[in-house]
Amino acid sequence: MTTAAVVALVVRYGLVLLFLPFSALDKVFGFDHAVKQAQSLFKPRPIAVAMILIGLFVEVVCTLGVVAGVADRACAFVIAGYCAATAVLYKRFWAQDDFWSDPDGKGRTLLWDFLKNLSLGAGFLLIVVGTDGRGLAGFLHAPFASSHPYGVSHDRSDG
Repeated sequence: MTTAAVVALVVRYGLVLLFLPFSALDKVFGFDHAVKQAQSLFKPRPIAVAMILIGLFVEVVCTLGVVAGVADRACAFVIAGYCAATAVLYKRFWAQDDFWSDPDGKGRTLLWDFLKNLSLGAGFLLIVVGTDGRGLAGFLHAPFASSHPYGVSHDRSDG
């Protein structure tokens, strides 16, 4: 494995590290707690359970796809959407009464978490489109193709 491939692997694993193993294991070992948290938005328990299972799927399957380079652009796109959705649904800084009045309050903490989620999602979009945006055409042409992150060819425009 070349040095560039090792660096690509380390960077990709750094991106997914939050999800696999940590968040996924937290959902598995604290499943009831995760469901209760989901019920703050999705009241019926079966829907909350379904949301947690979808989250687990994204956190396990899509992160493995990103690290392994298998349908990695599609997986990264799904994770980026997941990051945005969790930011909007669970990091609702604007709904806190203390946002403007308390710099140490829950609203400010949620603002930073909201921005971190969006920033992490943007990092995954770099896998989708590349650092220069030229990979967008290849993604749109063949969204489930590998970007070949560990191979010799890094022409992202060929799909």
